[in-house]
Amino acid sequence: MVQPIVAGVVTALVGFASSFAVVLAGLRAAGADQAQAASGLLALCVAVGAVAIWLSVRLRMPVAVAWSTPGAALLVSTGGVEGGFPAAVGAFVVCGALIVIAGLFPALGRLVAAIPGPIAGAMLAGVLLELCVAPVRAVVEVPWLAVPVVLVWAVLFRFARTWAVPGALVAAIAGIAVSGPGLGAVDLRPDLVLTAPSFGAQAVVGVAIPLFLVTMAAQNVPGMAVLSGYGYRPPLRGMLVATGAASAAAAPLGGHAVNLAAITAALAAGPDAHPDPGRRWIASLTAGVSMIVLGLGAGLATALVLLSPPVLIEAVAGLALLGALGSALSAAVADPEGREAAVVTFVVTASGVTLLGVGAAFWGLVAGGLMTLLLRGGRARAVRPRTEPGDARNGSAAPAEGDGAAEGDGPLDGGGSAEGGGPIEGGGPIEGGGARPGGGGDDGKAVSARPSRLSRGAGGSD
Repeated sequence: MVQPIVAGVVTALVGFASSFAVVLAGLRAAGADQAQAASGLLALCVAVGAVAIWLSVRLRMPVAVAWSTPGAALLVSTGGVEGGFPAAVGAFVVCGALIVIAGLFPALGRLVAAIPGPIAGAMLAGVLLELCVAPVRAVVEVPWLAVPVVLVWAVLFRFARTWAVPGALVAAIAGIAVSGPGLGAVDLRPDLVLTAPSFGAQAVVGVAIPLFLVTMAAQNVPGMAVLSGYGYRPPLRGMLVATGAASAAAAPLGGHAVNLAAITAALAAGPDAHPDPGRRWIASLTAGVSMIVLGLGAGLATALVLLSPPVLIEAVAGLALLGALGSALSAAVADPEGREAAVVTFVVTASGVTLLGVGAAFWGLVAGGLMTLLLRGGRARAVRPRTEPGDARNGSAAPAEGDGAAEGDGPLDGGGSAEGGGPIEGGGPIEGGGARPGGGGDDGKAVSARPSRLSRGAGGSD
């Protein structure tokens, strides 16, 4: 009994310490003040814990739950929206509703899974890039604080990878404690602050839809793949409904999105949690209880963020997301057929532009989708055989000029089979099983659910 309990506590500690800075940075970027950000972190902890407890007890499976770390990074890259934080809260509610609908109506899940993996990976990479370059900026702007953080992270990443980001966080806290003004005048009590949501088209298109897609692609699909890899086949429908409902319920309190865990799911579902697979659900149950307890420290966590240079906290968040960025970039360029469209998606998303009040993540998807359609049509025409008049008698067809003939139209100059045409690989519904664990996240491993394009596209980070 002790082994799964310890595994559950470790799961919660790693999940919380590795990414709470990303969550607070995202909520602050969306317009939340100190009290609203602390409330959002507390609401997420309670929602994550409650859903994990419910699913673990009901299914008797190690279903680990987390907040959407890539979704919080999306909020950082998107910034404030028209209407302020109430409009962002409205977008959080819509995102939760979309997750519920994806569970109730599998057609929506299949539609999400139909997004080509390179496009999904490139969008996620573009979203993460801004935070992932923060450690470099921090080393230049606040070297006396950032250099020790980066060094601790690098050493622990080499020898104890799981604790690299928590160790960097401890180093940052130590630096803040030494150089900061102290916590004497700061209210450390976490209070729930209710924010009435407002709904606007710009926030829905620019925040809610990209947040839904990122959460599904980078968290729910890889999380399901991890469970499948360890032999568990929980009903995806019920889990999506539960996490979506929890997201919508936490939204007015400041929470952005709740989803299945990816990397921390392996901590609770693997053999280290318990030799008997039938007892590992105790680990995810314990993780849920531990997350609720950790939520009581939301006020302290928010105060530490506010007392530190903003770039330092962003640096810790960026270190936590380097693995996810690597997995997303790898997925974006892995398929030669989708590489150009993925690069377009990445560039547009990483630009951070806002057009018509809608953020870059949405326009990145639009640009990548249009580029995919353009290239698909061009390649379909390029591979169509052309019959020469002299070959009509024997039924043979000579190759058209430039279609990979002997004159060197090979891989190096964009022609030939290495960059081959044809449609992007087909994927099945989001419910696909038979996956292997190891999906992308804060340790950079890739999680893939083979039947789904999205599962090949983006790595989660809890």
